Amino acid sequence: MKEHPHPDLGRRADRQKYPPFDQPPLRQFSGTAPKHFRRSGWIVFLLMLLCAFHLAAQPAPSSKGGPLDSWSFKDTTNWTDDYGDAPMSFTNIFGTNVTGMNALVVDSASEAWLQFAVFQDGCTNMTVDDGTVMFWFASDWTSTSLGGTGPGAPYGPLFETGYYTSNASVGWWSIYVDQWGSNVYFSAQTNSGLQTNYLSAPIAWTNDVFHLIAVTYSSTNTQLFLDGTNAATGPAMTIYPDNTVLSNGFWIGGASNGMAQSHGQISGVVTYNYALDSNTIYSTFFLSSIFYGAVPEITQAPFTPQAIPSFDAVTGPGYLLVVSSNSGCGNNANVWLTNTSAVMTNGAVNLTFTIAGGSNGLPYDVFATPALAQPLTNGIWTWMGQGYQCCTYTIPGLTNGDVFLVLGTPQDSYGNGLTDAYELLVLHQNPANGSKSGDGMLDGWKVLWGMTNVTINNSAQASERANYIYDNTGRLQTNSGVSFTGFSPEAFWFDGEGNITTDQP
Repeated sequence: MKEHPHPDLGRRADRQKYPPFDQPPLRQFSGTAPKHFRRSGWIVFLLMLLCAFHLAAQPAPSSKGGPLDSWSFKDTTNWTDDYGDAPMSFTNIFGTNVTGMNALVVDSASEAWLQFAVFQDGCTNMTVDDGTVMFWFASDWTSTSLGGTGPGAPYGPLFETGYYTSNASVGWWSIYVDQWGSNVYFSAQTNSGLQTNYLSAPIAWTNDVFHLIAVTYSSTNTQLFLDGTNAATGPAMTIYPDNTVLSNGFWIGGASNGMAQSHGQISGVVTYNYALDSNTIYSTFFLSSIFYGAVPEITQAPFTPQAIPSFDAVTGPGYLLVVSSNSGCGNNANVWLTNTSAVMTNGAVNLTFTIAGGSNGLPYDVFATPALAQPLTNGIWTWMGQGYQCCTYTIPGLTNGDVFLVLGTPQDSYGNGLTDAYELLVLHQNPANGSKSGDGMLDGWKVLWGMTNVTINNSAQASERANYIYDNTGRLQTNSGVSFTGFSPEAFWFDGEGNITTDQP
């Protein structure tokens, strides 16, 4: 075991057994990871597939710049960060791999810690007054509210610097869970008797389920995000330890004394020197969630299509290959994708999923895009095919590193043969207008006959039938437009039956 560089740190007589847990709960979070998205209206599910060769743990990009530091825990020998910098010390920790993502495990009956410097080689690895700390965490315990033990006494530190004292005489800054695994806290102390429990949110977690935890702090406010959602908002960041405490570094997954431990797995740790916005945090959760088995759930208003559209211009299985089906499923106002899996073969991915819920006999469109846009309808989407409830499908041969899928309902607001989802995603048009060109031809018929731009007035095009004039017997008499034959004044001629011929009489 490595010698602790600060043997007195964390062993002061004035340290209490655990920090105070007196801030009231704000929101309850389930301990079971949801298994699907749900959404109302024309679109009901958004699934992200990042192939195994794509690095999904990195945070979503921000316009303010990159992170101060990050830890993907690939190096389980020297425990360097992603920039190759070595820790100040570590002991009794080990690494694990979760669905392709590496994680640090701090869970030992003996002292265990991973300590990094705040200031290293002229760089700052974390800040305490203005910034963000974000990471994935899966407990090796279950909350006491669910019949488990929690992390146990004194508490479960996740990310902290300094150490707690009853009179705030040293300085402390910590993201942690209480000993019962009932609440997540963000608290801080100065060395002059000041303390603030900035944030708190109740939790009910089961073991081995990953959750994304993000804390932002600035001179404006403090915020705690759990699984991409704001769980608590607190006051401006004004109380924090000084550089004397920061010179001793910070600890990931444990405390300075080595005995207070998170007793769990930590992955994808990232620090910033500014507060990330809520959209960036949610995007990070969404983009990484499939690897950690923590797919978010979105509440859905009831939606049930009245009937299969009488005219469906875009229909059929498309690229979807049927794997299995179950005809015994009942109707459900909600519909979603579930049981997703991705298998790589010869550099390509076969994506398999099941359409759950929905109504019997109704077709649900599947769309794909290589990149998400904001809003969603600004992306470049491709129709992949139609599927039915309780059927499992595979889309074979996906070669793009990022593939996003959307499941659309049969809703056709205008009745022009195109679902609202198809018009919004593929055509980028308003589904409330069934003939957008003004020529009286429904958009569905245009798509069916290969007209890629439904906004073009076909009757005004020189090459279209509307510009030809026929006699009473149906023989073509004249044609407006440009001559392509090079002859003048005639552009074309007729044979004895009135058919167009290229032979000059």
